[in-house]
Amino acid sequence: MQRYQKRRFVYLKKGVSPFEADSVEALGIKGVFSQSDYQRFYPAGEVAANLLGYTNSDGEGIEGLEYAYDQWLTGTDGSRRVLKDLYGRTIKILGQPKDPVVGKDMVLSIDLRIQFLAYRALKNAVIHHRAASGSIVVLDNKTGEVLAMVSQPSFNPNDRTTIDMSHVKNRAITDAYEPGSTMKPLSMLAILESGKARPQDMINTSPGYIRVGKKTLMDPVNYGVMSVTKIITKSSQVGMSKLALRVDADKIPLMYNRLGLGQFIGTGMPGENGGFVPHDIHWSDIERATLSYGYGLTVNTLQLAKAYSVLGSKGKLNPVSLLKLSEVSSGKQVVSENVANDVLLMLQTVTTNEGTGRRARTSSYSVAGKTGTSHKVGETGYEMKYISLFAGLAPADNPKITVVVSIDDPKGKQYYGGEVAAPIFGEVVAGSLRLLEVPPDLLVSRFIDNQGAM
Repeated sequence: MQRYQKRRFVYLKKGVSPFEADSVEALGIKGVFSQSDYQRFYPAGEVAANLLGYTNSDGEGIEGLEYAYDQWLTGTDGSRRVLKDLYGRTIKILGQPKDPVVGKDMVLSIDLRIQFLAYRALKNAVIHHRAASGSIVVLDNKTGEVLAMVSQPSFNPNDRTTIDMSHVKNRAITDAYEPGSTMKPLSMLAILESGKARPQDMINTSPGYIRVGKKTLMDPVNYGVMSVTKIITKSSQVGMSKLALRVDADKIPLMYNRLGLGQFIGTGMPGENGGFVPHDIHWSDIERATLSYGYGLTVNTLQLAKAYSVLGSKGKLNPVSLLKLSEVSSGKQVVSENVANDVLLMLQTVTTNEGTGRRARTSSYSVAGKTGTSHKVGETGYEMKYISLFAGLAPADNPKITVVVSIDDPKGKQYYGGEVAAPIFGEVVAGSLRLLEVPPDLLVSRFIDNQGAM
């Protein structure tokens, strides 16, 4: 005990149960005392763990929103003068020179019902496809509020004895990836805005491939002559490349910037990845082509959702908020309403029988969106590992929500975004809109059609 002589006390053990503490005190060991303490309890458990984070044994936020808003949530200790007896027991309070100040309240924008719905859908998909990880973001399209943000794998913040720290990350903001074909609609905004193409214009994609520089870019089949809209429907790489080479080299990257890509959103949470959008005054043709269909840049899931929300808000970009807003921003007009609406109409064709995203459809609500499948980069270049994506909005005619699904490295025969991510999108959209009490638009239109037929 020589080394502790100058210390007032030393902890024998922290965080013991009340039963264990009572048992030790019953032994009546001289100099051994107990001290009551408090511990955070998270009712939602692992459903919201990656978003909320947790505190350490001293009550300091070290992950997630607990970390980002630690100063806001933390109160100030008070002090008081007391008279104690020989055994250290307080027998009289002499005064309280400093009152304690409680921490401030914070109300999140998260709808726990939708959070659970998205969490369940994502966890089932990651298990089913034996994927490495995944994330989903659901945005309120009118306000920019985050209604759900889930990651897999997750952890139980109420039991930290077996936490795997790789499961703590909020992958919706920490993991950046090349978004693949989900960029085609956002590139199309720049192309239509330039006046170099219109939705009904015809583009010859024969013979199903195109030579750009030293690279050959291919479609899965020869689509022949197709409209600009159908390029999005079929996700034609050849058609997209031809359109991208029509516009000035900086048009598409500048559009990405206007949509908030390559910029930090500012959640304040640890590990937020700002993504990357290249800037170069000496663009090669292959760089211009690949950038238009989602290679050569990186985004995270929250950024992608924010960018897609512009298509459903008449061309306005709203700030993203994890807190419940008392006042809604009017947004910033980043593209014209007509151009945004043209691309939104294109995205509705993706979920038809002719499109790549038909598995994203729901029985009650119309949807608009885009599939994406991108190769992952390894130590020696692109590998046979994939990111499966679906980004979209619903209901299609008047979007209430924007949803992005990202699945990292699904294993097995299914790895395309239309096979892996699209069904999850449909499940989350259908459940979320029901919970938000949005009237089904497909059932209404079918009822009217049937009445007319009678």
